[in-house]
Amino acid sequence: MRRFLTRLFVAVAAATLTVVLPSTGAATGAVMPARTAPAAAVNHTVTFVNHSSQKLWIGSAVNADGSKQFTRLPVLAPGQSATVTIPETTAPFHWRGKFFARQGCGGASGSTFHCRVGDCGPFADHCTTGEQPASLAEFNFDSKDGAAPWYDVSYVNAFSLPITITPVNATPAGGGCDTRGCTANLLPYCPPADLTRGPDGKPMLCTNPSRDTPSDYSRALSARCPKAYTWSKQDQVPGNKVMQQCSRCKGFTVTFERVA
Repeated sequence: MRRFLTRLFVAVAAATLTVVLPSTGAATGAVMPARTAPAAAVNHTVTFVNHSSQKLWIGSAVNADGSKQFTRLPVLAPGQSATVTIPETTAPFHWRGKFFARQGCGGASGSTFHCRVGDCGPFADHCTTGEQPASLAEFNFDSKDGAAPWYDVSYVNAFSLPITITPVNATPAGGGCDTRGCTANLLPYCPPADLTRGPDGKPMLCTNPSRDTPSDYSRALSARCPKAYTWSKQDQVPGNKVMQQCSRCKGFTVTFERVA
């Protein structure tokens, strides 16, 4: 996948968190242009919206480039939303990483807590290990890059929930500030060999068996969600719609949609 996205974790840092109870509101090519002179640095926000029918624990992972890991992230019941502030105006003046929904979680935070999807350590409000396969909302916030933030929805490792990323207060609208991802539930189109079912027998996770080359998995998912990555080099395919950038927005809304 893009060079700026990895799974490795680095030193932790706290983040601003605002929870809204409840919320029922909804929240191209991939060739990157040369860097332009940055505007005045600001901290962007990311608002998470839970449109699924289940409780979600938000997880995160950061690049091994000095990006600061979150030490507190929200837990959202269906219909709830919460906002975090990205720490990009203090050293190292960038944040590159991903957010995802942890599903089917239980146990005591700090000891026996774990999740069926997106498991990333024993804490309910933050991650300490690399995540298991799940749908991802990926970002590159960089105060030195006038074209940033960059963003995409990735199903390269797996599909667990539909995700959309929508810029907030982009002025003027359009011109690179479009929604990525889709609202469609892709689990019904998962190749049977790649599908994992939950304890209730319902489809829970579709795992990519070949993340670096096209496969039945990537072809089935891309046909129904062309604005999300389904294999790692998809941004190099002419006419692709997987990556976006929006330097004129105040932040983003990441919406987790329902699958049933």
